[in-house]
Amino acid sequence: MIGGEHARKGVRTASRGGRAREVTARCGLLARGVLYVLVGVLALRLAFGDSGGKEADRQGALQELAGKPFGSGLVWAVGIGLVGMMLWHLSEAVFGAAGPDGDKPLKRLAAAGRTVFYAVVAFSVLAFAADGGGHSGDQQSRDATARALELPAGQWLVGAAGLGIAIAGVVIGVQAARRTFRKHLAMGGVSESVRKAVGFLGVTGGLARGALFAAAGGFVVYAAMHFDPAQAKGMDDTLRSFTATPAGPWLLVAVAVGLVLFGAFSWAMARWHEV
Repeated sequence: MIGGEHARKGVRTASRGGRAREVTARCGLLARGVLYVLVGVLALRLAFGDSGGKEADRQGALQELAGKPFGSGLVWAVGIGLVGMMLWHLSEAVFGAAGPDGDKPLKRLAAAGRTVFYAVVAFSVLAFAADGGGHSGDQQSRDATARALELPAGQWLVGAAGLGIAIAGVVIGVQAARRTFRKHLAMGGVSESVRKAVGFLGVTGGLARGALFAAAGGFVVYAAMHFDPAQAKGMDDTLRSFTATPAGPWLLVAVAVGLVLFGAFSWAMARWHEV
C-alpha cells in the first residue's frame, strides 16, 4: 500500500511537472511570435521608407507594442512569456527534450545554448518593461563587441562568436528548407490544408530568420577581423544592409515578410509543438 501511494504521488508530481513545462513552452512560443511579427512589420515599413522613427529590432518592437492600448501590460506579458521560453529550454538541457533523440548530448547542449539566448532576450524585455528605455539593438551590439575586443584574445573571441552566429543562421535555414520541424509537431487529425499552411510558414519563416542570423554573424566576424566594433550590426542595421544588395529594398521586403511568417509559425508551434 505504501509503495503504491508513493508511486501515485510520483505520477502526480511528474504530471504537474509536465504540465508546467508545457505551459511555459507554449507561452514562450506565443511571446516569440509577437516579437517576430512586430519586427517584420517594422522592417516592411523600413523597406518602404515609413518606419515611424522606430528601429526594426526588439527595442523597436517593444516600443510599438508599448504604444498600443494596455501596452505596458502586453510588454510585461511578452517578457514573462520569454522567461517561460528560457525555462522550457533549461528543462530540455537538464532532463532532455521530447522525442527519441531528446537525451542526446548534442541536443542537450543546443538546449543549453538556447537557454542562455532566451535568458538574455527575456532580461532585455523585462528591463524595457520596467523603465521603458534602453539602448537600441545596434548600439548594444557595438558596445558588447567593443568590450569583448578589449579582452585578452578578444579578436579571436569575437570572431568565434560571430562565426557561431553565422553558422547557426545557416543551420536554421537548412533545417527550415528540409522541414525538420515537422517531426516536432503533433498534428494528428489536422487537415492537409492546415498542414501545408504550417509547412509553408515554417519554411519561409525559417529561411528569413536564418538569413538574418547569418548576415548578423558575418558582420561580427568582419568587426573582429578589422578590430572595429562599429562594424558589428544589430538587427536593425543588419536588415538595412539587405537594401544595399543588387536586389535593393525588395530583398528586405522578402526577409521582412519572412519574419512575419516566422512569427505566425511560432504561434502554430505554440499550438502543435510536442513538449
